[in-house]
Amino acid sequence: MHSKDNQLDKISEYVKQKFSNETTGHDYFHLERVVKNANKIAIEEDANLFITMAAAWLHDIADHKLTINPKKELNELLQFLKQLGLQHSQIEAIMTIIDTTSYSKGVIPTTIEGKIVQDADRLDALGAIGIARAFAYGGSKQRTIYEPTKSTGSTIHHFYEKLLLLQDSMHTNTGRMIAAERHQYIENFLNQFYKEWEGE
Repeated sequence: MHSKDNQLDKISEYVKQKFSNETTGHDYFHLERVVKNANKIAIEEDANLFITMAAAWLHDIADHKLTINPKKELNELLQFLKQLGLQHSQIEAIMTIIDTTSYSKGVIPTTIEGKIVQDADRLDALGAIGIARAFAYGGSKQRTIYEPTKSTGSTIHHFYEKLLLLQDSMHTNTGRMIAAERHQYIENFLNQFYKEWEGE
């Protein structure tokens, strides 16, 4: 019988193998940061720590941006979690969170654990690291840094299409608090960016 700590160690090893060569900003270290954020929020919100941590590690497994076959990844994960000895209810809770975390799906999770993982994931798209990840992802998709004559398509446009909207999508008090500071950092960055763009 695996202990919960042992199961979480195995889960982190599983994603390390899957995401070790990822270069779009959705790498193993992103997952590690999401887990740290999720852990911090889960303690404040009195949520199920094991479900929160496991789902935080696994939330990008079937992301359509990162895999050509999300269904295959989910089936493999299902088998892996069964082999680890997780209960059916635990597996169901984790799989539901994985399905509802992504920003592009526009889904609000129904459980506190799901809301925490979504907050934790979105926090990593804010602040200094959020800025770095935005440009890493933009570069991987051949996006330009900025094109002032266009209304969409560049990484700077992505800040307005997604990153600056994240603060208002937070579900938890802890998430909102962390997001406010990181949101301000992005605002400051954009002010400086435009000054330098104009040669000031």
